[in-house]
Amino acid sequence: MKTTLLAFAALASVVHADPITFRSSREHTPLLELFTSEGCSSCPPADAWVARLRQRGDLWKAFVPVVFHVDYWNGLGWPDRFSSRDYSQRQRTYAAAWGTGTIYTPGFVLDGAEWRAWSRASSVPAASSQAVGVLEVKLRDRRTADVSFSPAGNAAPPAQVEVALLATAVETKVGAGENGGKTLRHEFVVLHLQTEPLTQDGGVWRATASLPEKTKAPATALAAWVGSGAGQPPMQATGGWLVAP
Repeated sequence: MKTTLLAFAALASVVHADPITFRSSREHTPLLELFTSEGCSSCPPADAWVARLRQRGDLWKAFVPVVFHVDYWNGLGWPDRFSSRDYSQRQRTYAAAWGTGTIYTPGFVLDGAEWRAWSRASSVPAASSQAVGVLEVKLRDRRTADVSFSPAGNAAPPAQVEVALLATAVETKVGAGENGGKTLRHEFVVLHLQTEPLTQDGGVWRATASLPEKTKAPATALAAWVGSGAGQPPMQATGGWLVAP
């Protein structure tokens, strides 16, 4: 409890100071999504693989990771406190776009495409050097994020932005189910996901996203990405720490 309170205090002090700004480069930054569950016995190795990304110096610059906990394992003995029906539906939307309709955990999605090679990789594959535009997110206060995207060249304009509030370094003592008796550690867990339409302002596309005041765990990072819609590859992503680990 003391650690949690200190983390919240640190978050409050950071956000209420000068606005925090996260900004991508002009080149495409990959978005890596993991769909996982505390009730799935094959998920801890994937969770650990993602956790190691926190130590990389190119985190947030060369890739942006987010972890969605699905709810379709919840009826098998252990309700995952981070799970959401919306996140399960997000995975189904991807599967429908791929033409498979099959969902599973752990499931990785790299820039909108199924990625099965994670267990043989040391990090996220490098993106192309194609210039797509600059995505910027500025936090005015604890609950308001101003988003702007400036497309590069003839890049098609995006339709929406998704802003995710993330928790890192959180642990769960699993009391039942396939992982019963284990203590699981999670990184980059999506606590809240807000989707907003983008509106054109000259050559810039803008939106404002609202973040929750209270969450299930100390929120220590933020990720955002723009794209044309659900199940489609993101055009650009950015993110960063709110409270450094």
